[in-house]
Amino acid sequence: MQAVMRKTYRWTVDEYHQMVDLGWFDSARVELIDGEILERPVPNNPHVVAMSLTDNALRSAFGPGFWVRPQSPITLGSKSEPEPDLAVVPGKPRDYSSHPTSALLVVEVSDSSLAYDRKDKASLFAEAGIADYWIVNVVNGQLEVCRDPAPDPLQAFGFGYSSRTILHRGDAIAPLAAPNAPIAVADLLP
Repeated sequence: MQAVMRKTYRWTVDEYHQMVDLGWFDSARVELIDGEILERPVPNNPHVVAMSLTDNALRSAFGPGFWVRPQSPITLGSKSEPEPDLAVVPGKPRDYSSHPTSALLVVEVSDSSLAYDRKDKASLFAEAGIADYWIVNVVNGQLEVCRDPAPDPLQAFGFGYSSRTILHRGDAIAPLAAPNAPIAVADLLP
């Protein structure tokens, strides 16, 4: 009996967009990561609350001239188009005829996806050069701040963050791109 070799097909961002345009994912929550189409979990209420609180805090901290994008794609190269819970980009919505290719700050609100957000997503965002990556850790009631992307061959995408700080409800932090606008960690948590 001859062994059958199975091959995984990796999609490009352009192919993924064609599938979206054809309605392949109309009722599904998906994102493209390294050529794979991954289903995203349906958010529970603590996730929704934390995302809304974080959205409000970021809009207040950044103010006009910045667009806080909730659950919207960012095109990172030819094989990845993640949809982080929140991303802050410079400018206004009309400044973008296509999805942004970077962000000043990316935030994932994590409960069921915590391990994935800490490892794979962090490596993906670090590879893309995103300097400020936050994880609102709903499970432990804390904020994980990842900064200083650097090569790391042990990570999924060959990059990681060399600085990782854990902050608690009594702490505050300012985004790198809005250094004069500290945000209380308690304002992000349900």
